[in-house]
Amino acid sequence: MFLSNHYIFVHMKPLKLFLYSSAFFICSCDVDRLPETQISDALYWQTAADLKAASNYLYTFLPTLPIFDDAMSDDAFDRVINEVSTGSRIAPVESEDYNAPYRLIRAANNIIDKTPRAIENGVSEQDVQRYTAEARFFRAWAYFELLKKYGGVPLILEVLTDDSPKLTEGAASREEVIKAIYDDLEFAALNLPTPTQLGTADYGRVSNTAALSLIARAGLFEGTRAKYHSYGNPTDHLTRAREAALAVMESGEHSLFANYFNLFQPAGDGRQNRENILVKQHGISNSNILVRHSTNLFATLDQGRYSPTKALVDAYLMTDGLPIAKSPLYQAPSTSVEVFANRDSRLNATVFKKGDPFIITIPTVAQFNRPDLGMVRTGFYQRKFFNVADYGGTGGSSFTDRNIIRFAEVLLIFAEATFELSGNISDDDLNKSINLLRARAQVAPLTNALVAAYSLDMLEEIRRERRVELAQEGFRYWDLIRWKTAENELPKDILGTYFFADEFGTDVDVNLTSDNYILVQPASVRSFNPQRDYLWPFPITELGLNPNLKQNPNW
Repeated sequence: MFLSNHYIFVHMKPLKLFLYSSAFFICSCDVDRLPETQISDALYWQTAADLKAASNYLYTFLPTLPIFDDAMSDDAFDRVINEVSTGSRIAPVESEDYNAPYRLIRAANNIIDKTPRAIENGVSEQDVQRYTAEARFFRAWAYFELLKKYGGVPLILEVLTDDSPKLTEGAASREEVIKAIYDDLEFAALNLPTPTQLGTADYGRVSNTAALSLIARAGLFEGTRAKYHSYGNPTDHLTRAREAALAVMESGEHSLFANYFNLFQPAGDGRQNRENILVKQHGISNSNILVRHSTNLFATLDQGRYSPTKALVDAYLMTDGLPIAKSPLYQAPSTSVEVFANRDSRLNATVFKKGDPFIITIPTVAQFNRPDLGMVRTGFYQRKFFNVADYGGTGGSSFTDRNIIRFAEVLLIFAEATFELSGNISDDDLNKSINLLRARAQVAPLTNALVAAYSLDMLEEIRRERRVELAQEGFRYWDLIRWKTAENELPKDILGTYFFADEFGTDVDVNLTSDNYILVQPASVRSFNPQRDYLWPFPITELGLNPNLKQNPNW
């Protein structure tokens, strides 16, 4: 059973529960192979294949690689000035952050409105419900992206005409938007196939566990944001998050991939990787790339478009499960390689160390030496998503999938929501969530006894686990926003590695702190206004088009 009975009856509106266990019609068309063209209504909506092809367009909105979001936070530094992390942005005239989700919403509404036509042509109600559920999943995805940034936004749940009064309605409340998100995802969770039902042929399409996972993600975000920003009903959202995460955990559909580094390599692509719940598919091989991305291009890695910071590197535990400040295993490194000694193995899977395989120079593989500090300003060179074969032979392009939702995140949501609801978490709950991640990372388990013995903070350790497990995947900034800690963490010095003069040389032009760490960006050029920056500004054009849409406070 992929939904717990508790979740169904406590949180979901009454639905035809026979759909819950129904078999689903599954086509074998690839998500990204069909043309992204306008749908002609005249001869469309006739078959299940039509519905599937229409839904394929929705998948083009899934985010691709590379990921620059963490440069908005304290975990990564972008050599190009980031206006979010520096607090220097102004309200934009136009913004794809606002417009792209509404294009997705419009497409989803069109499918939701027109799929019932297929019943008249003999298409089963199950198929109609299934592709309606896909569209409702993507509509919820779009509204959640808008909610994170702007709070309440115009809520459009139907196809509009050019003269519809809804075109000039003001923003709905946060409560109305998150309710619409839950409604869509609960419908999707009941009507989408399981990953097993999707199988290899339809791998990449959204499943019922993807819908549940997005409920968990949205519930954790809104629950903790409401709790720490003092509004709404945090308990309701956190309960939804925990119950949805638990339903995924108990579904039997997902498990952790054995190797963390390979999870973000071609070896982690495809149906055999049961950790991935939702991915952006890019291709099958470098000779068959469907959607090109450039994780390994000079413009992204070599030119320092997202370089890990000292703050992130310091967050990784020692193998005994203790922070570097408290572990007897920690010794101040005298070389760059010693930074990785006795550390959480995810550190080296995320950051290059000297000697790691780096670039194919036919017929051998050259080793990583040191980054160019003129480009990679922190001195930490990102390894996550970096593929040696791509860098050596394809002009920097890659076909590796982007992991958008993975089982590890679900485990972290379960642990955090559990603690936030009650102020404690049992060792049993830690063992079925966070400690599975630590075991893969070769780190001692987190227990209540360990926390007590070393005067640790359990919530801090849960948050730390999330930070390092999901590093450079685009979560950190939004975590700081929902925890209401952005005002403390973002306006700090951005530091890089300790300056090992024997390795970097003495003729490198860098600024150093008094204790010899690279000062990448001083706190004096970073700011965060808590009265303004927890919400993003609406684009000026949208305010002009809709006089009832009011700008967010202090923008």
